[in-house]
Amino acid sequence: MDRDNILLTPGPLTTTLRTKLAMLKDWGSWDTDFNALTARVRGELLDILHARDSHVLVPLQGSGTFSVEAAVATVVPRDGHLLVLDNGAYCKRMGRLASLMGRRTTIASRSEEAPVDPQELERLLLEDPSISHVGLIHCETGTGIVNPLAEIAEVCERLGRGLIVDAMSSFAALPIDARALRFDALIAASGKCLEGVPGMGFVFIRKAIVDGCAGNSHSLAMDLHDQHAYMERTGQWRFTPPTHVVAALAEALSQYREEGGQAARLARYQANQRVLVEGLAALGLQTFLKPELLSPIILTFRAPEHADYDFKAFYASAKAQGFMLYPGKLTEVETFRVGCIGAIGPKEMQQAVDAIARALQGMGVRAAAA
Repeated sequence: MDRDNILLTPGPLTTTLRTKLAMLKDWGSWDTDFNALTARVRGELLDILHARDSHVLVPLQGSGTFSVEAAVATVVPRDGHLLVLDNGAYCKRMGRLASLMGRRTTIASRSEEAPVDPQELERLLLEDPSISHVGLIHCETGTGIVNPLAEIAEVCERLGRGLIVDAMSSFAALPIDARALRFDALIAASGKCLEGVPGMGFVFIRKAIVDGCAGNSHSLAMDLHDQHAYMERTGQWRFTPPTHVVAALAEALSQYREEGGQAARLARYQANQRVLVEGLAALGLQTFLKPELLSPIILTFRAPEHADYDFKAFYASAKAQGFMLYPGKLTEVETFRVGCIGAIGPKEMQQAVDAIARALQGMGVRAAAA
């Protein structure tokens, strides 16, 4: 094929040629031009959440998980207590990293098929006054379910607890307005719905708590308070920045504005989702989640109950046709996942549906009727 494989994953994603070309220039990490580029990116990210008045934006090298760990380490005091609302693999990851860094951690688990429950959260917080912070995954990409951010934020604010939001797969696509809900930290990354390339995470930290975060982190590299203070003082990153990733993100942000921002991006992803769900339903493939719980970010499908179905062969066939799928993240049910995000539209999604049909046909598999 004369094009790159289309990545139907939760990130890295398919990017535009303009975004790729932005990485062809070399930047000096302490140069004034690069400092200005960093400042512009930070400001534009704040604008997406309407957060210039309420939050600071602290970028960090590495994958999104680096920034989740950095946010927990920076925001939760060493004697704090984090309650993680768990309905999937990425929730469990937040709980694990908090425990590994020595923070007292409680994990409130529920079925992966249901969103977390604000009423259950209120009960847990009232029962245990020692809980200082709540950790929430906005879109749990293990299944694709979207958790009720606004309702969880309301409970945390009313009961005086901090909220840390992993918005890795939702930021810039699903609506989030810092003027309408309170959170202490919200984490996202360059290689998700902004359609940049991977390599940079970033954390929105509430201005009211920034000064109180000094000395919380157990790590030099992941101390977001120190990173923020240094950037405010010098305009520079503390350590070698991912210069080409920042440049690509700046270009991706320009395209984000040109497309129409969050509302337009969400509309495109929703159109992708409709093509995917309808197309795979016609093949007899069922979603793991109920229809009302599906997100326009990534969808989990039940694997065909057929003796000849094998995910590795299925994946290889789809890849040979130019489409890269994602394995399931569930332990008790065999599934696979298909992302709706990236620099693709309904045309590419229909091509993906056709490739999946050919892959199943080539294996002699016909899924049970939906």
